[in-house]
Amino acid sequence: MENKEKILIVEDEFIVANDLKMILKKEGYTVVGIASSATQARAMVTAKKPDWVLLDIILKGDETGIDLAWELLECKTPFLFISANTNQSTLEAVKKTQPYGFLVKPFRQRDLLVMLDIARYRYAAENHAKTSVQAHRKQLAITGIIGKSKLLNDIFTKISIVAPTDTSVLITGESGTGKERIAHSIHENSTRKNKPMVVVNCAALPLSLLESELFGYEKGAFTGANTQRIGKFEQANGGTLFLDEIGELPLDAQAKLLRVLQEKEIERISGNQAIKVDVRIIAATNRNLEHEVAEGNFRLDLYYRLNIFPIELPPLRERKDDIQLLAYYFLKKFSAANSRAITGFTPQVLEQLQSYNWPGNVRELEHLIERSTLLATGNEIDEVNLPESANIPSAPLQQGALQSLEDMERNHIMQVLQACGGKVGGQNGAAGILKIPTTTLYAKMKKLGISQQYY
Repeated sequence: MENKEKILIVEDEFIVANDLKMILKKEGYTVVGIASSATQARAMVTAKKPDWVLLDIILKGDETGIDLAWELLECKTPFLFISANTNQSTLEAVKKTQPYGFLVKPFRQRDLLVMLDIARYRYAAENHAKTSVQAHRKQLAITGIIGKSKLLNDIFTKISIVAPTDTSVLITGESGTGKERIAHSIHENSTRKNKPMVVVNCAALPLSLLESELFGYEKGAFTGANTQRIGKFEQANGGTLFLDEIGELPLDAQAKLLRVLQEKEIERISGNQAIKVDVRIIAATNRNLEHEVAEGNFRLDLYYRLNIFPIELPPLRERKDDIQLLAYYFLKKFSAANSRAITGFTPQVLEQLQSYNWPGNVRELEHLIERSTLLATGNEIDEVNLPESANIPSAPLQQGALQSLEDMERNHIMQVLQACGGKVGGQNGAAGILKIPTTTLYAKMKKLGISQQYY
């Protein structure tokens, strides 16, 4: 049996820890110890120097696995979480520690081994590229991504690492953070750049049309199929397939997609032969897929297939150093497009842009600058209509009175709608930012009396 890396198990439940040890040893890993607390694990990391740490969240003592994870990140010891704790706040805290995987208890042996294989591949790929990152950075061809903040530079570094490979990439982040632009940058800096990049919006793809859109069909496959149709996978052959809003795919559609990714071949509807496809997959979502997996809404095996190299885009409120650069970039773009001689912003406007929270992220800023450019009367933008200062109808407050929960919900929904330019559903719509189904948002708008005239 191949002698794989050394692994430390940090788990306070003896039965779970022993099962993990047996599975790992059978697969050729060396288990250097089992720790039940952060204190015990800390000593074992120092003494045994494991290559990997499998980490539970709830441990004996006052410290959690998340506390220990920050130390492992600092000392550059890669780790993976295995936990039954899947609430939203915990998942967000876990993600900040940059683990190489998160497995939900109870788990299947196969899931553990697949997660470890993918984690090892990611770790090796990252380390192989570190020595040549600066050389790659100088050669990066990136257009339309503006900024110099550390967070954005970290994204550029990740692009330089993964772009030259055929590795699948999962891009996550809030609506409006630029996920599709990052996907294009990966493709444009890859060996596939001279082949097509085909975009599929999974949120706009009903299950009934999934197979015909992705895989195509033969003439006569169904009523109205008068000609042969080539699907998205064949169109992207040799290039890149970008699956946007992958988190919106229903479970049945996820199963069909997984089969193609595993077999690397498709069959047209009513076709009688398998067609091999050579496609690099990039997927994107504004959903927390770890949470969706824990809730049973997203297949764990498909998540592993897509999450080989994750790139998480920060919201604009976390990279405020880039706001002024972005504002001037969009000003130049829209001034030229509309033949306007507008050259800058007043200090008051720049201060407003910096202090605003940007729930719609870069896209909201772009739309705001476009509108402000059209409305400007001089050679400077001296006023911007931000939602916080906009004249949005709301329930009147009596002197000293507090808003009801219903009034707060109404005002927040209208603020988000205004930031999205009135778009409710689909890509970059208000429902996505609010993280609720489009039908639910329409029902809330009807109940709260929010009509189109208000946004």
